[in-house]
Amino acid sequence: MPASDTKKFEIPVWRQADGLPLSCREKIKVLNENLEEIRAMAQDALEDGILMGCDEAQLREVLTALVDSLENPYGARRDKSGMAKAAPKKD
Repeated sequence: MPASDTKKFEIPVWRQADGLPLSCREKIKVLNENLEEIRAMAQDALEDGILMGCDEAQLREVLTALVDSLENPYGARRDKSGMAKAAPKKD
């Protein structure tokens, strides 16, 4: 894919549960590095799948489902307002 066709991914301002930005530079650095690694791996998986004949839309759906399946092992999730959400029930 030509560089002009690639979608720009902007690294977000990392926020705490209360909405305030993280201030620890080391934490921000780790989060940014993790995100860059995940993006590179997802890009490789997408390209491999397309080269092997998989449908691009399905690959994107599977990658999205993969992210949606991640679990927070540290307790209840919080929404943008900081309110705790009920943890999903495990079957």
